[in-house]
Amino acid sequence: MATLVAVLALVAGGSTLTASATSAAPAASSTTTSTTAATGIGPAMPCSGVPALDLAAAVPGVPFEITSATELAAQDNTLGDWAACDVKGVIAPQIHFEIKLPVTGWQADYLQVGCGGLCGNVNLTNAPASAGCVPLTDGAFAVASSDEGHSQGGGLFSTDPTLRADFGYKSDHQLVQAAQALIKKYYGRAATHTYFDGCSQGGHQALTEAQRYPADFDGIIAGAPANNFTALNTFSHAWTAQSVYLNGGPATLTNADLAPLHEAVLKGCDAPADGIIADPLACDWDPADIRCAAGQTSTPDAYCLTADQVTTVRRIYAGPTDEHGRLLYPAYQLRGSEPNWAGVITPATATGTSGDIGFVRETLRYQIFDTPQPSLTYKDIAFTRASYKRIMALGEGMYDATDPDLSAFKKAGGKLILWHGLGDQHIPAVGTMAYYKAVEQEMGGASATTDFARLFLLPGVAHCGGGQGPDTFDALTALTGWVTEGDAPARLTTRSLDGDGRTTATRPAYPFPVYARSTADGYTPVRSAAEADLKLNWLGSFRSGYETVGAWVGGKWVVRKGRS
Repeated sequence: MATLVAVLALVAGGSTLTASATSAAPAASSTTTSTTAATGIGPAMPCSGVPALDLAAAVPGVPFEITSATELAAQDNTLGDWAACDVKGVIAPQIHFEIKLPVTGWQADYLQVGCGGLCGNVNLTNAPASAGCVPLTDGAFAVASSDEGHSQGGGLFSTDPTLRADFGYKSDHQLVQAAQALIKKYYGRAATHTYFDGCSQGGHQALTEAQRYPADFDGIIAGAPANNFTALNTFSHAWTAQSVYLNGGPATLTNADLAPLHEAVLKGCDAPADGIIADPLACDWDPADIRCAAGQTSTPDAYCLTADQVTTVRRIYAGPTDEHGRLLYPAYQLRGSEPNWAGVITPATATGTSGDIGFVRETLRYQIFDTPQPSLTYKDIAFTRASYKRIMALGEGMYDATDPDLSAFKKAGGKLILWHGLGDQHIPAVGTMAYYKAVEQEMGGASATTDFARLFLLPGVAHCGGGQGPDTFDALTALTGWVTEGDAPARLTTRSLDGDGRTTATRPAYPFPVYARSTADGYTPVRSAAEADLKLNWLGSFRSGYETVGAWVGGKWVVRKGRS
C-alpha cells in the first residue's frame, strides 16, 4: 500500500522515488492463491449429460443450444494442466462459442476471453495479459470465448444487420449470460466473480462491456483497445497507407529502412543504453534531421532520408488530419515504434502491399455501408471534415466503444485495467491515453478514476505483445486481487522471455501518467508531463449518446439511440 500511495503522489505531481526493477510487485489475492490449490467445487452432473440439458428458457432473449460436450484430459488442455468438460454451442443466429469447465479445482470464477482482428473464430488462449496466472493454469476459472457471430472474413457484415450488431456490441453480453446459465447447471451454482481479458478487438470488446453492460463483469482487462473502431479502420490506417504510397505510387519506405531509421530516432530522443524510449510522447524528433544532402545517396553506413521519405515519416508521426489540421483519429504513431512498422505500415518491397491497405479494404467494403462496396480501397478515403462526418455517422453508433461515462460500471463495483504498448504499430497508444483522460474528466478527476480504473503503458512493446520492451505480464492476478480484496495494482511487472521461456529482463509499469525511467540502480517512477498534459486537436470527441442498438420490429430492422 505504501508503494501505491507514493506512485499516486506522482500522478498528482509529487517528487520522484526510486524502486528496483523487481520490488513491490502487485499484490495478488491471498484468497485466490490459497484456494486455487484446494480441491475446489466439483461438477453436479457428468460432462456427458450437458448436451441433453434443456436451456431454452434459461436466459430470456438469448436463445442458445449446446452442440457438444467432450471430456478433455489435463494433458490435452491448452489452457493449463487441468481436466475439463469442453463445451461447444451456438447462440442464435450464429454466435459460435466454447467454454471449458474445470472438472476439479474450480473456484467459482469465470473468465471470458476476447479475440483479435475481425474475430471470426473461437480462441480461448487469446488472453495476453494473463501470462503466468497460476489460478488460470490450475483450473480455478471456467473459460469461454466466441467468434462474435461470423466466420473469418468481412462480407457477412453488410448483408445481415443482426450480424453487424452481434459483432458490434451484442455477442459478449449474450455469451456471459449463456455461460452463467450453463455453469449453474453443471456445478449447481453460478460463478461468484466474472472477468474479461482481451486485446485489440478483444480490448474493444472489453470496453464495450464496461460501457454498455456494466454489470456483466466484476473485473475487465482491456489491452490496446480498438475502441474507436470506425475511424481506426478507415482514417488512421488509410492515412499511413497514403503516406507510405505517396500519390498512389510505390512505397517510399520499406522494411529495410526501419532499423536505421530507428537508430536515428533513438539518438534524436536521447534514449538510454537499453534502447527503450520510456516517454516517447515527450520526444518530437524531426526526420528532416537526417534528410539526404544535395547529391547524397543513402548507404548502410550513412543512412539518410529522401525528401519523399521525410514527408512520409512526418505524416506517420502526425496522424490523419483534415483540411484544417484537425485529427480525424485521436492518435498517431509514437517515436520509437519504427521497427514494429514492418508488414503493417511498411511493405517488404516498394511494390509490395502493407497490412494497413487490407484493414481499410475490409472495413470500407464490408462493415460500414449497408450494402457491399467491393471496389473501394484506401485511396478512396478523403481526409476532410465532410468525409469524417459521413463515415462516423455510418459506423460509430454500432461499432465504437468510446463513451467515457463509466459511472454505472464503477457503481456496480467493476474494476478496469487498461494497458497499451507504446510501440504499437496497429493501434497507436495515444488514443488510449486520450480515452483514459476523457474518463478522468467525466468521472471527476484522477483520484476518482484510479479508484476503479488504471492505465499501464509498456515502453517498446508492439501490438498486444512483441517489440523491443518486456511484453509478458500477469494482470489477471492483479485484477482478481483488486476485485476480491480491494488491492489496487500499484504496478505491474513486465518480463522479456527467451526461446526457452526464461526471464531475461524485467521492467515495472506504473499507472498513467507515471513511467519507469531507467537508472544505474534499476528504475525510478517519474511523472510524465507530456502524458499528463496531453491535448489533441481532434475533430471528434469522447462523449455519451452516440451509441445505437438495432432489432427486428415487424419485419424491419429498426435502429434507435441507446447503449443496450
